[in-house]
Amino acid sequence: MEEFLFVEKFRPRKVADCILPSKLKNVFQSFVDQGNVPNLILTGTPGVGKTTIARAMLEQIGSDYIIINGSMNGNIDTLRNEIKMFASSISFTGARKYVILDEADYLNPNSTQPALRNFMEEFSANCGFILTCNYPQKIIKELHSRATTINFVIDAKEKADLALEMFNNIKGILAKENIKVTNDQVLGEVILKFFPDMRRMLNEIQAWTSHNKTLDVGILGATDGNFKPLIDFIKAKKFNEIRQWIAESNVDFQQFYSNFITELAPKTTDKSVPGAVVILAEYQYKAAFVADQQLNMLACIVELMNNVVFK
Repeated sequence: MEEFLFVEKFRPRKVADCILPSKLKNVFQSFVDQGNVPNLILTGTPGVGKTTIARAMLEQIGSDYIIINGSMNGNIDTLRNEIKMFASSISFTGARKYVILDEADYLNPNSTQPALRNFMEEFSANCGFILTCNYPQKIIKELHSRATTINFVIDAKEKADLALEMFNNIKGILAKENIKVTNDQVLGEVILKFFPDMRRMLNEIQAWTSHNKTLDVGILGATDGNFKPLIDFIKAKKFNEIRQWIAESNVDFQQFYSNFITELAPKTTDKSVPGAVVILAEYQYKAAFVADQQLNMLACIVELMNNVVFK
């Protein structure tokens, strides 16, 4: 996967190479210069580089680390087995080891998060923890008190500079992959559409250019139309087709609820929009706790199907 996916193949290996506001980069670079990364909670929107900067720091200081996805493998057994086995052993270099817990806001606040608190204390001399999350309010206060929280906030004045840095970075990636860019404006539009989600930008570009090695204006229509079939099925009340779309679309469950309202709202009546927002917000919240993400999404769409009125 690291050789195939652009987001992995071209993932920055040093703090200096990460695309972040200068204030944040200075903080992370100071940890590297000291040769020690404290327990951290990195919070921000998807794709802004939380996991990337965590990996870059640890690779620069030469620490062993493992990555565990909290939404997929965040049960109490994973914590007791995999994390405990890793955290309790000594690294080959003798340096402090680290556990990166991605999407830590999906960890159960009544069982897994309290257990993690105990592990952070028990193995503090040998192992550090870096938690990434989109919703810091879902992390229990006991974990917040044991880690430094860093919020990936982009100041309005820095957005233009970061967008330009992303533009140059992606253009360099496309050159290395021998992908032709027919118009720089097209690449600029993609960056503006998904900013600051660098991961989404690269995934959309890779998917579009995989067939003809060309980034052209067609990608703008493709990214705009991602939900068009689903909206058509909802409008026609085609339950089986909706279920099949969810199963086959490989949709990002974290981003679906906020992205979907953007494309759904213009197609429904003004009176339907507030209700649709409430429904999507409710199921977005439930997504942090449910065991079956597809079933949760299906329930959300069925409720939308029964309540929204299309123009």
